[in-house]
Amino acid sequence: RSRKISDSSFRGDNSAASTKMDDELHFGVFDEMLFAKVQPGVRGAQWTGIVTSIALEMLSGDLVDAVVCVTGHEDDPLKPKPILATTEEEILSARGVKPSLSPNLEVMAEVEAKGIKRLLFIGVGCQVQALRSIEKYLNLDSLYVVGTNCVDNGPREGLDKFLNITSESPKDVKQYEFMQDYRVHLIHRDGKTIEKVPYFCLPADQLTDVIAPSCYSCFDYTNALADLVVGYMGVPFEGADVPMTKHSQYVTIRNERGRLMWNHLLKSSTRNVNTAPAVSDSGVLKRSDLVMQTLIADDDIQLGRKSAPKAMPMWLGNILADVLTRLGPKGLDFAAYSIDYHTLRNYLYARRKMGPKRAERHVPQYAKEIIAMYEDGIASRLDQMPLELAEADQEKDSDLATMLLPFAAAVLTLALSLVLLNWTAKL
Repeated sequence: RSRKISDSSFRGDNSAASTKMDDELHFGVFDEMLFAKVQPGVRGAQWTGIVTSIALEMLSGDLVDAVVCVTGHEDDPLKPKPILATTEEEILSARGVKPSLSPNLEVMAEVEAKGIKRLLFIGVGCQVQALRSIEKYLNLDSLYVVGTNCVDNGPREGLDKFLNITSESPKDVKQYEFMQDYRVHLIHRDGKTIEKVPYFCLPADQLTDVIAPSCYSCFDYTNALADLVVGYMGVPFEGADVPMTKHSQYVTIRNERGRLMWNHLLKSSTRNVNTAPAVSDSGVLKRSDLVMQTLIADDDIQLGRKSAPKAMPMWLGNILADVLTRLGPKGLDFAAYSIDYHTLRNYLYARRKMGPKRAERHVPQYAKEIIAMYEDGIASRLDQMPLELAEADQEKDSDLATMLLPFAAAVLTLALSLVLLNWTAKL
């Protein structure tokens, strides 16, 4: 039968009872989680090239005949173009993230036409789910799946809008990530220029339409059906002077196929992989409080409320980002914060768009368990609709005090955080 992320019996190649239920609730079933980086990194990779290195080693080691991966279009490097790579050069052409929706399964007809029997598929959660649903019809001798974390993707034109709003030089941006220091890092094509914009300085009310509806209703951030997953949100931020190309990522090994791929990379005579145990740090600030503050601010924007927070000035956003980086959750706990927030946000979206009954069928069980942790916090928002609240807000007086309230709240939060910072520094 098809493998589904809502099917708690799926354990890949390992059906032993789990003793890691808390972590598995957020990150999916796994055999091991660890931090890793390739040194020296693969030139041209977004990070150090872990995914690229796995693909190269699997092909050169004759474990697969081809690799499904994503390169860029000749006239638009950020526009994704799925390919069936059968050479090292083709795999290297797929280095780096193409942050737009990509139809990876388009090349599966080519797999059959070329008689490929041993395949490595690289993709995000929705692509892997689609692959698993047709896996039994592919007539492959072996299928390996490397997944990456993914959230808030969208169409290519949405990416242009995001870059035009976020960057001072959007046409020069080669890649970007929402990093663990609460900033968007935008790397330019020269490989040296890096813009860093605090999350709180983004005009979120102008960016709600850059995310695809399918991403607003997705609950597979961590790519639960891949054999091995590579991401970055679960790694503590290594410092402002450490670029992505030297920064660790976190690796989730889910089953025996994932273990085989990872061990094959570690045995490579041409690549040095540094590893460390995965760690978590809850920080001083309570994760659930941070999740709810983020959710409420975002949901007010989604609902069209005039009281929704406005973009902060850069100086204030940078101070708040520094405070949260020091006092907030780190490592796997930071990733759990992001997962909790996106799970709640997407649940509210699904419920409003689908209605309670359809949403109940759509949301997987593990997501419902996360939602249950915040049941009291989101109860008042479950049946609120954007249009109704937008119209209600239009009837309110938008005096100066109302307009400045979000900014004042941010300053108060900052002041309290600084007090905590001073207190913890004396411990």
